[in-house]
Amino acid sequence: MGADFSWARQFELDVDFGYVSHDTPNPPRKHNPLIVLNEDGTTVLRTLRDELAHCQSFTFSVAFVSSAAIALLKQDLLDFRGRGRIITSDYLGFNTPEAFEELHALTNLGVDVRLHRAAGFHPKGYIFQHANSVTAMMGSSNLTPSALLRNHEWNLKVTAAVGSDLGAQLARLVEGQLIDSVSLSEEWIAAYAQTYTAPPRRLPRIPTDVSALDPVSGGEPAGDRTPPFPPTAIQPNQMQRDALDALSRVRASGETRAVIISATGTGKTILSALDVRAVNPRRLLFVVHREQVLDRSIQEYRYVLGGSDESYGKLSGSAKDLTARYLFATIQTLSQPHFLSQLPADLFDYVIIDEAHRAGASSHRRVLGHFEPVFLLGMTATPERTDGFNVFKLFDYNVPYEIRLNHALEEGMLAPFHYYGIADATFTDSTTVEATSNLPKLISPDRVDHLIWALETYGQAGVAPKGLIFCSRKDEARALSEALDQSSLRGRPLRTTALTGDDSVEQREGAVKRLEGGELDYILTVDVFNEGVDIPSVNQVVMLRQTESSIVFVQQLGRGLRKSVGKEYLVVIDFIGNYTNNYLIPIALFGDDSLNKESLRQNLIAAEESGAISGLSSVHFDKIAQERILRSITATRLDDMSRLKAAIVAMRNRVGTVPRLWDFFRFESVDPVLLATKREHYPALIERALKEDTELSHSESRALQLLSAEVFPAKRAHELTLLKELLADTRVPASRIVDAFESAGLPATGLHVDSAVSSFTLEGYAEVDLIRYRGGVAECDADGSVSLHPEVATAYRANPRFREEVDDLVETGLALIAKNYDSRQKFTAGRQYSRKEVLRNLGLPRKWASTLYGYKVDRETRTCPIFVTLHKAHDVSVSTAYADALLDETTMLWYTRSRRTMQSAEVRTIVSNDVDLHVFVKKDDAEGTDFYYLGQATSHEAEQTKMGDLDVVRMRLRFAQRIEPGLYDYFHPTFTATPAPG
Repeated sequence: MGADFSWARQFELDVDFGYVSHDTPNPPRKHNPLIVLNEDGTTVLRTLRDELAHCQSFTFSVAFVSSAAIALLKQDLLDFRGRGRIITSDYLGFNTPEAFEELHALTNLGVDVRLHRAAGFHPKGYIFQHANSVTAMMGSSNLTPSALLRNHEWNLKVTAAVGSDLGAQLARLVEGQLIDSVSLSEEWIAAYAQTYTAPPRRLPRIPTDVSALDPVSGGEPAGDRTPPFPPTAIQPNQMQRDALDALSRVRASGETRAVIISATGTGKTILSALDVRAVNPRRLLFVVHREQVLDRSIQEYRYVLGGSDESYGKLSGSAKDLTARYLFATIQTLSQPHFLSQLPADLFDYVIIDEAHRAGASSHRRVLGHFEPVFLLGMTATPERTDGFNVFKLFDYNVPYEIRLNHALEEGMLAPFHYYGIADATFTDSTTVEATSNLPKLISPDRVDHLIWALETYGQAGVAPKGLIFCSRKDEARALSEALDQSSLRGRPLRTTALTGDDSVEQREGAVKRLEGGELDYILTVDVFNEGVDIPSVNQVVMLRQTESSIVFVQQLGRGLRKSVGKEYLVVIDFIGNYTNNYLIPIALFGDDSLNKESLRQNLIAAEESGAISGLSSVHFDKIAQERILRSITATRLDDMSRLKAAIVAMRNRVGTVPRLWDFFRFESVDPVLLATKREHYPALIERALKEDTELSHSESRALQLLSAEVFPAKRAHELTLLKELLADTRVPASRIVDAFESAGLPATGLHVDSAVSSFTLEGYAEVDLIRYRGGVAECDADGSVSLHPEVATAYRANPRFREEVDDLVETGLALIAKNYDSRQKFTAGRQYSRKEVLRNLGLPRKWASTLYGYKVDRETRTCPIFVTLHKAHDVSVSTAYADALLDETTMLWYTRSRRTMQSAEVRTIVSNDVDLHVFVKKDDAEGTDFYYLGQATSHEAEQTKMGDLDVVRMRLRFAQRIEPGLYDYFHPTFTATPAPG
């Protein structure tokens, strides 16, 4: 009764807020009407996923459905435990036979898929049934990726009580849909496929580049097709135009060499051909590392440049066309002294090195040392090396343009992918796959069954698989291939083969042709296809091994990202065992090189929350796999010295000098705050990693240490804005501080000024900090002015190294804050804060941090920060083992300290909402000392109760803004596993 009343009261508040008065105080915001758009950080997909996570049943009635949209929701449907229905039709022939096959496969998950009989079936409605209510979203969005993520869509989401008139109308609507529809069957799909004709492709609303219309990104030809237009008509897409302009600027500045970083599948060969067309060299040399690449490269160049057959020649084991204007050569043949001696050093105006990350080999060095071209261009997707070779140095540190994976996906240059991270097989002894698992376990019937189940569940039902399965061992690949060949997939015998480094090039090429020709379903391999192999038709990549390198992960993922005629998207299935290296998966998927655990967790949360990443791609984990990754992140020392040194060396190679913090920010590498605070300051870390003298005096080092630890990581712009003023004029009046804050768009109350100033004077800091820094770097005058200490001001003017380091902190710090935090608010929801940082932003003494546990009521500032650890350690006493819990995205159940009653002064202050409550949460102590900020809250339904034998007050904290679903799911203690086969 109490629960029903509570729900009814929440619903009443939301109805009043949504339909009557926007000023309703503290509505739960769970049932109020919402306009759902694809903008402002939300999407239609996000709304659907949120509803699926909480409803008891659903009904989708949509005219148009695509396979890719089902892929976006597949993990949600797998995790769903209620009753689901999807009703559609063959209206206008939009839905392909493959989409119907994918829909029919959902019946294996318990979804009732139906065909409506209406001749003009055109609804776009989504209905979700809950225990007490029913929610409906209706508007313009069909079940397609663009409609769910990108298109300009209007949808209205409303909620009604089950017993309401609207609830009854929706129930009748669903009942009518069921009456007027029939179950989708394989027989119907087969008949539909025989007569199916795709509707005419709609023309774009505005003129589009020819390259953008081509099925293969960047204007690359599909197969052996002859271009239907003169080669000179081939035009670059926008990213290629930007790259060509950058190359032109490099040459105009007098540079003679450069390297382009271009993700696999983004058309770097076409890009180089477009640049050659612009330069129009007298002679061109194009160097590749494998003969199999030559013909495709020549074909693409002819596609762009045109010209006679005689203009193009090969230098390889099978051809010696040394007089051709455009010579395409393998490094193996070209590097032989016999051939180099026949080619004068200045013969070629333009030399291009494909896969330039290989150029550290002696054969490449011999070639590059011989030729003296007007311009040398390198191209690579992976410039990062583990063998010490500096690709950037070879090309004079000139990187005119980078087309990284996430940007290429955003621009639609690659096929979108749908990644599913799933738990590897669980065996009869309750163990799972580990790095040390022996061969019998890796090829056991349990694991083979689990593999086939995953291929059937996550693979595209209506499309024949053309997949690469990456295994951990050669014997595993061969044995699994044999086992799969004795199995079937969706009723059809599987056809696979295993390839390893022991197989010849001819055997590999033969297997690739069989895969592309439809004679094979899967090739099982051990790192053979990491790079240098072009198989555009690959539509599945299966990771059946632990991730040992984020670079290799991206290389293997890239095998399936090339666009190809008939390929809608790539399916990636990653079997995640109990591996210590699982933290590398988010690093690879999100391109997150920050070495920051918060950043990795944030990326995982964001992916779960939105349901999509770059472009129309998506990343989903089942709950067990997600927990394994999070556990690996928690257990791994990402910031150990070996990783930091490797990152610093890599950045030095990238920029050609000792890198600044700014370099790590602009190249989206290691978190600059981590680098600045790992040791006393960043120069001290550089000294440790590179043996470079800091060139700082003791007083300069202490000052830089304070600025690095107290000002740089402030997570708001006030401190750095004040530092800029102090550096410009060592004595700054209080009024000018206010003006500086206001000019920067920052809150500028006396509290903001005082708390910012204290970061320099150390006013209110603990004794241990005063000893650590030996005092502050500034002091307050009697009139409220702030003065930089003379020795600090003198050092900034006199020592270029000290000035450079301080300026680096200011520039980088302000950029980090602008990217990650909203300085107009005290805290940014979803970001992590330490107790000390919370005190700073609330204007409270920093020395309280060592004794601030649970919460702190401060009547002077009218604030109360609340710190909650959801999962308590086993040795926590009964008196402090509070059952704090997130009840939903708007409400937390929270307990005060023990020995508190409703009459306690601090409790009365909280219950009466006389102070602003700011709630910070972490999952457990293993996460470290920082807490996620969930938001500002108000107290409701307080009551006195017992914790053991001790008095305590329990209440509900209702958040002013709803907790983001991904963050809520991260903290919520209930996890469900994807069902195992059988």
